[in-house]
Amino acid sequence: MNRRSMLLGALFTIALPALGSSLGSFGCKGPSSQGGEESGKVRLQLKWMTQAQFAGYYAAKAKGFYTDEKLDVTILPGGPDIVPEQVVAGGGAEFGIDWLPSLLSAREQGTPLINIAQVFQHSGMRQVAFKTSGIKSAADLRGRKVAVWFGGNEFELLATLDKHGVDRNKDVTLVQQPFDMNLLLTKQVDAASAMTYNEYKQVLDSPGVKADDLVIIDFNQEGTAMLEDGIFAREDWLKDDKHKDVAARFLRASLRGWAACRDNAGECVDIVVKQSPTLGKEHQAWMMSEVNKLVWGPPSPTAEPGLMDKAAFRRTADIALKFKVLKKPAENAAFTTAVWEASKKK
Repeated sequence: MNRRSMLLGALFTIALPALGSSLGSFGCKGPSSQGGEESGKVRLQLKWMTQAQFAGYYAAKAKGFYTDEKLDVTILPGGPDIVPEQVVAGGGAEFGIDWLPSLLSAREQGTPLINIAQVFQHSGMRQVAFKTSGIKSAADLRGRKVAVWFGGNEFELLATLDKHGVDRNKDVTLVQQPFDMNLLLTKQVDAASAMTYNEYKQVLDSPGVKADDLVIIDFNQEGTAMLEDGIFAREDWLKDDKHKDVAARFLRASLRGWAACRDNAGECVDIVVKQSPTLGKEHQAWMMSEVNKLVWGPPSPTAEPGLMDKAAFRRTADIALKFKVLKKPAENAAFTTAVWEASKKK
């Protein structure tokens, strides 16, 4: 596996079922925090390493939007051994970024975390096949060998199979997918998972492959998509009105950053590459373009960036329950729109 494949792929190792037990070891009675309203110093724990997936936050810092809100924000890159929920629960950061199922699993284990803004309104996960395989839709996965990332990343695919009456145990052979696209490219499987901003580009970069050669199963269109990058904080921390104000200012500046990346993607790519040139400018530019689609559409289920779509929340929670990420239905209290609403008042 080359370095790029390792970097691209490790992003998606969520390990949701194991997440709860690891979080359970954290005390949830008000861990201390070094940031806050007194100094305006706060920390944001990313889901993965510095890349355009998080460009809005880097842009907000570089362009002075956090400074405008009297905040001194430290952005903490993630990595394969970092679980943002653990970091925030333990007081190592005021805010974190992760996929909603991870947050719901942590809450069920008693960790008082709450989603304060849903930045990605769409899922970036797809199932990809070559047209030459004869696959035209998700229903055609019946009788096929299908690669998918396990450890929490498979649930959109499983929900889609269920929707089309495909028994995951009898009607399809599921193959554990490594963090590259070689199984698909060498025709060892009929379909494989890909994120629009990472692995899909790996396929297109392969010799002789064109977009017209591929069939893309979009879980957003299937109605089986789960919510990905959202901002969360400790619920007990937010009960302090001063902290709620800090969170509102942080969100307002962050959304300004995302708007800047929508309007001037090239500048945001330069900001990210300056922070970390690991992936290279060409790949970061692709990622920026695709991530903008997840934040802004088309079409966005909400009229406002960062506002949680209640139907999308319930769909994600229901899928997480069905596939035993959760033991009981998630409550709507797992997210709040109060911080988003406060961010609109200045």
